[in-house]
Amino acid sequence: MRLADHLRVEGIRTDLQPNDRATTLRELAKLATHGDTALDADVIYRVFQERESLATTGVGSGVAIPHGRLAVDDFRIVVAICPDGVPFDSVDGDPAHIFVGVLAPEGRPAGQLKMLARISRVLKDPEVRRRLLAAGSSEAALQILEEEDNRL
Repeated sequence: MRLADHLRVEGIRTDLQPNDRATTLRELAKLATHGDTALDADVIYRVFQERESLATTGVGSGVAIPHGRLAVDDFRIVVAICPDGVPFDSVDGDPAHIFVGVLAPEGRPAGQLKMLARISRVLKDPEVRRRLLAAGSSEAALQILEEEDNRL
């Protein structure tokens, strides 16, 4: 399972403004609707929020991976980068800077776990995270993510 197979430049933002967790989840939900009128940003926000109510998806090292399952045909993955960081109740207490929103098909819980693990591996390298924070465009961020995903 490759992360790059589910990324599109339209689903990546490198200029997320620092705010709170709820606003960040709303921005990720809006990104996830790109080009798909069948998806509703409010529904996606609720999916992300429900997962956050169980436990934070701020995994540490400046990364958060809000996720959930929804009636979608395939994975929908979006990325938002906030160089200034967002307080996200991360496990290490630090703000999150890189957000990867994941919507998984309802009937594929094992696939969701594999995708979350893949994202974690791609973002494990501090140099990859540093390069993403410095990416000046969605295209540049996509290239960085694709390169690292292909390297693994």
